[in-house]
Amino acid sequence: GFHQVSEESSSLLQTAVSVLQSAYLNSTSQDGFQYSQAILVENDVFLSELKAFAQAKEAAGYSQEELEETFAFLLFDNEEEAKEVCQTGLRVNSSSISTLGDPAKGVYISKYADCLHPRPWYHGKSGYIVICKLIKGKVKVVSENYTTSYTCPSPGYDCHVAMSRNNVPSKTSDCQAFEQSQYYVYEVSDGSTAERPRQICPYIVI
Repeated sequence: GFHQVSEESSSLLQTAVSVLQSAYLNSTSQDGFQYSQAILVENDVFLSELKAFAQAKEAAGYSQEELEETFAFLLFDNEEEAKEVCQTGLRVNSSSISTLGDPAKGVYISKYADCLHPRPWYHGKSGYIVICKLIKGKVKVVSENYTTSYTCPSPGYDCHVAMSRNNVPSKTSDCQAFEQSQYYVYEVSDGSTAERPRQICPYIVI
């Protein structure tokens, strides 16, 4: 359900803003965004599946670091789309990006809160950000693949990331920065791919 209580939502807004601000790629973003309202997403199914995922992976010998909850971000132009993801979850075939893995077998989600779109934001643009809890699990670094024979999910891993280029020149295009800061997350069991990876759980819409 979606709850909006005035005191709660102001502290929720603070929580959300601090999560977003701690996940900026560019320091200039601190002054660049204004956030108006936060809605807590409480979906017990997703929360219990996130927990089940963590327990299963812990039993499989994953380290605490691999099981740590982190945050990742999705951007939507309108509230309906944002709410729909909170109700149905982030599903495969929802991405126009394919550089880190087959979009039919996994989902893409942004690592940075200010790098959510291939094009830069223009002044006055608004949108809805869904903050998700994410358990990255075992992360495999893959090279970006611009061909149509997509990279498949790697057995034994849960997530692909692009090779980090620590010396990213400042003139890296927004599109590249966006593609390079995506997580490609998937869940494969018995050779079939989950339609909605359990390790992503929508948390707050802002």
